[in-house]
Amino acid sequence: MTPANTTVWLALIAATSLPYRGAGRFAWHFARGKLGLDPVFRHMLHTGLIPPQARVLDIGCGQGLLASLLQRCGEFERSGRWPSGWAPAPAPAQVTGIELMPRDVGRAQAALGASAVFICGDMRTTPFPEVDAVVILEVLHYITIPEQNEVLARVRRALPAGGTLLLRIGDAAATRGFVISQWVDRVVTFVRGHRVVPQFCRTLGEWKVQLESLGFDVRNQPMSEGTPFANVLLIARVKEAT
Repeated sequence: MTPANTTVWLALIAATSLPYRGAGRFAWHFARGKLGLDPVFRHMLHTGLIPPQARVLDIGCGQGLLASLLQRCGEFERSGRWPSGWAPAPAPAQVTGIELMPRDVGRAQAALGASAVFICGDMRTTPFPEVDAVVILEVLHYITIPEQNEVLARVRRALPAGGTLLLRIGDAAATRGFVISQWVDRVVTFVRGHRVVPQFCRTLGEWKVQLESLGFDVRNQPMSEGTPFANVLLIARVKEAT
């Protein structure tokens, strides 16, 4: 990024994190750290993976960081502060977040109020609304592979032709980075006050085969820049009707 765009991005992180001051000290620090260190958020914005005015479903939304970020994007664009050279700001029509952990849902609601919809529920059983884009960042590995397949099938049914699924996974074939990812995942889960559970992981090739069988066109983008992990972002679009 140019120095000017870096300055704007840092201002966007600060603005996105600010509402979490009212949700507690941990929530604010977690927001700043996650947005500043995780490359996936910046990548989604500057490449336009989420279109403007999209109905967005964030599965495993945690404390609602993506919803807060997308709201701030609209504010920055309206004020003329959107980074030059980036895709149009993905100001959403509606963001719905599904999160299993009541504590995280409470933080999301305390920070963002009624500006987004947050549902405390299990992704395996909670109904998915009809949306234009679905975001799932490293949560499917907490459920079994048959359950993952069913969630992905339901995601496909919630999306129209041309709709987008953004799915970040850890590539089980990348041995060293994958092991590091798993270890850090367990530590962060514990620090956030959640129970550490078994993980059910696949290789990048296995994920792509499953998504293609559901009617997605899939491309993959490494998403570990600046980290020692083996994370990959799968950009899956529902095939247009022929």
